[in-house]
Amino acid sequence: MYIKIVKASGESLSFEVTPAIEFAFESQFNCGYVKRLQTEQRQGDFFWLAWECERRNGRTVPPFGEKYVETLKSVEVDNSDSPNG
Repeated sequence: MYIKIVKASGESLSFEVTPAIEFAFESQFNCGYVKRLQTEQRQGDFFWLAWECERRNGRTVPPFGEKYVETLKSVEVDNSDSPNG
């Protein structure tokens, strides 16, 4: 799975959700990654995934919260095999 991020600036990014990111998600939210995303479907969860993907890929981002979310235009899940579709 990939996360496609469009920043408020118009920049478009795509990151793979790796096992390390899945583990970090489960540690952060104290529940199963797949179950929470499928059953609760909270946008904030996807924003957190976007933040974690950016952070783990060496991008400088503000701490997670409103300031980070304000840098986003959209976050989408991309289930294709590559970040370029």
